[in-house]
Amino acid sequence: MAKVLIVDDAAFMRMMIKDILEKNGFEVVGEASNGIKAVELYKKERPDVVTMDITMPDMDGIEAVKQIKAFDPSSRIIMCSAMGQQSMVMDAIRAGAKDFIVKPFQADRVLEAIRKAIS
Repeated sequence: MAKVLIVDDAAFMRMMIKDILEKNGFEVVGEASNGIKAVELYKKERPDVVTMDITMPDMDGIEAVKQIKAFDPSSRIIMCSAMGQQSMVMDAIRAGAKDFIVKPFQADRVLEAIRKAIS
């Protein structure tokens, strides 16, 4: 069972992703509301995959990707972005993110991205 860390500053978004994942046999090992917590939790939990929001307070998703990648080059991170954040998504991919999913989330796309990242 793949372990997932969910990172988003909106509790509602974290709940949505968590619901999709748990219904499909994934284990959510942590939730973070900003990049600083995301990096801390990643080091502690060592999840198989991270879903990472881009725009968050304190530390954004792109900086968090860089820090997680520096700590663990084999980490698998999927960016979550709102429409119109294409340039930021490209920055995240360059920083080492594997894929991206667009809000509002479609369950099929979330699962496809997670499965692709861990295969």
